Amino acid sequence: MGLAAPLCVPQTANAQEWLKDRRYQEGIGVRAGDFELHPGIAAEIGYDSNWFLRSNKSGPVAPAPGSLVNGEPQVKTQDGAVLRITPSITFSTLGPQRRAGDNPEFVKPTLTLRGGLSATYREFFGPQLLRDQRNVSAQANLRLDVLEGRPLGFAVFGGYERTIQPNVVGNPDQSFNRNDVTGGAEIITTPGGGTLDWRWGYQLRATLFEDSAAVPYNNITHDAYTKGNWRFRPRTALQYDGSLRFRTYTSDADRASLALYDSTPVRARIGINGLVTTRFAFLGLVGWGSSFNRPGSYPEVKQYNSVIGQAELKFFLTPQPGEDVANASLTLSSIAVGYNRDFQPSYLGAHYGSDRGYAKVQYMFAGRLLLSLEGGVGALSYPDIYFPREGTTAPNRAHEAFTDIRADGTLFGEYRFSNSFGLNTTLRYTANFSDTQLPASAVPTPGGTNSGQLYDMNFRRFEAFLGVRWFL
Repeated sequence: MGLAAPLCVPQTANAQEWLKDRRYQEGIGVRAGDFELHPGIAAEIGYDSNWFLRSNKSGPVAPAPGSLVNGEPQVKTQDGAVLRITPSITFSTLGPQRRAGDNPEFVKPTLTLRGGLSATYREFFGPQLLRDQRNVSAQANLRLDVLEGRPLGFAVFGGYERTIQPNVVGNPDQSFNRNDVTGGAEIITTPGGGTLDWRWGYQLRATLFEDSAAVPYNNITHDAYTKGNWRFRPRTALQYDGSLRFRTYTSDADRASLALYDSTPVRARIGINGLVTTRFAFLGLVGWGSSFNRPGSYPEVKQYNSVIGQAELKFFLTPQPGEDVANASLTLSSIAVGYNRDFQPSYLGAHYGSDRGYAKVQYMFAGRLLLSLEGGVGALSYPDIYFPREGTTAPNRAHEAFTDIRADGTLFGEYRFSNSFGLNTTLRYTANFSDTQLPASAVPTPGGTNSGQLYDMNFRRFEAFLGVRWFL
């Protein structure tokens, strides 16, 4: 079926927590000429309660009207054991500590290079349907800075990510595995000894799905952006960010189960980030966002036009005397609560708006014990959804506007027996609470509703992993 994972839920194969932050991933490193390398490898065994992200609800037996394509009795939530093997390496030109050790009169290098590679192999244990899901996700990134930290410099960068995302029916030949390729450049100005940091950049992103059922969702995004940071007090900065994007689907988009729309989303935010005291920091950004969907023959498609922004209050477990905002943000031990309002282009309808409250705890004890806890609850608001017109100009609405509630929480803990070996655990919970059931095919009745099978938007998923990691 076409209406499945990429439309309704977040990506399935989440990156391991230590891969998301270089501070967690890297150890002391090893020097190789003018470069420092940080190799590592991890092995985890765990449990996944709902790899296919199927609904926890049930309906009539198919083909009766109202039967669920992603719920019982047609399909059941499938749990099972998972083994993950993750080799990784990050690399960069020598950092200031190593260079300063070589030369007391250390001068910043003209060129700095940093990048990383990682891959995760997943082996499943359970019924054949689950064992057939074995696969490999991967990611790579590279960035070259010229005259970094000087009054005027520039950078070029690129990246690649392969995401594993199954279809709810479990057929590996109808998966939504995708490849995201990015590349771009930016100009950086830092006059006044770093008091002002302003960037203008461009990024190209191509999202390419691997299997024929998902090819209609291939899209290209051009992103022109600017962001600035002006430190007008020793520990307080004025921030601004804005972007203009052009998102275009390929010529196969008319084969999708639901209507897809090109868009030109625009965002602009301004605010303050600073230490209020030696222990409290505040981030506040407010602005405006507009989706500027280009609906073509769908003039009734709604636009997103609303206030966007973020507010966050952070408490540091140790005081931060004399540090500026940038350095304070690198401290591991902290507690933060916040709220974020934004919107995103969507495969399900034209876009969705997001209002999410969240809390974060990051704690490092004696360089041995690392704890990271993050959770949040948010509302995802979708506009009216339409079927493809197929040459007619009459509205063909698949479902009226609706709002789902998304809850998530992740706990990552690692105990480091040495500078290069650790035992870790990851617990993650994700749930979507909804009253919405979408038609699974473009065969509406004269009243505009679908009399066939439905896709239920509810799901619950729990993941638990225990692993070991070697890293330098």
